Amino acid sequence: MIASLRGEVRHIGLDHVVVECAGVGYRVLVAPATAGSLTRGTEASLLTSMVVREDSMTLYGFTDGEVQELFHLLQTVQGIGPRLAMAAIAVLDPGQMQSAIANGDIKTLCLIPGIGKRVAERIHVELKDKVSAVSSEAAGGATAAAAPAGGVSGQLLEALEGLGFTPRQAEPAVAAAIEAGPDKSVGELLRDALKSLGRS
Repeated sequence: MIASLRGEVRHIGLDHVVVECAGVGYRVLVAPATAGSLTRGTEASLLTSMVVREDSMTLYGFTDGEVQELFHLLQTVQGIGPRLAMAAIAVLDPGQMQSAIANGDIKTLCLIPGIGKRVAERIHVELKDKVSAVSSEAAGGATAAAAPAGGVSGQLLEALEGLGFTPRQAEPAVAAAIEAGPDKSVGELLRDALKSLGRS
């Protein structure tokens, strides 16, 4: 299993990066905050979690071990897979998520797309005693710079579709996010779109 990668960042997308190690480029799914903290052409180190399925092998990347631990912890709850856990990390920073889980803040947990009241309650019950083991310190990293709205809508749609949303679901959420925050960074716009989808 691939536990970490260190190499040159060759490409940065909204929800993934490509890191070249010894001549091989690895596509790694990451949260927007992680993508925003990296720079193309520079060396980066990522902790990775590899998910192997019958038809795919997917790498999920993190710059912080505590965020990675939270990613794994969420998947111990029935009904939560790696994509949903990554969506949770994209919407809520680790401190917010830990607080919501520990305090039973179901409303905040339901902001995560794909998480309804029943699953949110299950997260609280199953993880409230475990989440204290994960530090409440949020993952570091700068936010990606703001970009013109016309240049990010395609990236936002690609990211949402990568998280499992259909174009019909994603397009109105992206349009609304851009209209409400035209000066926001792509990471902030994605978070707004995900929150909107989580409420639907």
